[in-house]
Amino acid sequence: AGRSAMPFRYRDYGNLATIGRRRAVIDFGRIRLSGLPAWLLWSVAHIFFLVGFRNRFAVGATWLWNYLTFERGARLITGDTATTS
Repeated sequence: AGRSAMPFRYRDYGNLATIGRRRAVIDFGRIRLSGLPAWLLWSVAHIFFLVGFRNRFAVGATWLWNYLTFERGARLITGDTATTS
């Protein structure tokens, strides 16, 4: 369109990592949290950055269901599932 693009500028907003059920660590420069408060903030931040209400609702409902029923959120493929005759 004849306009030049703005130069890329990286901003480090910090680090969030979940390390288990009700456990997380957060490092926002001077602010550092761990344990349940960090896990709650991690959960809210991830849902907040999803696009669209339906996606936020679906992910939040799935996470709540998995939390209450102790279901695993990840499924791993660990071997060949083909049956031999």
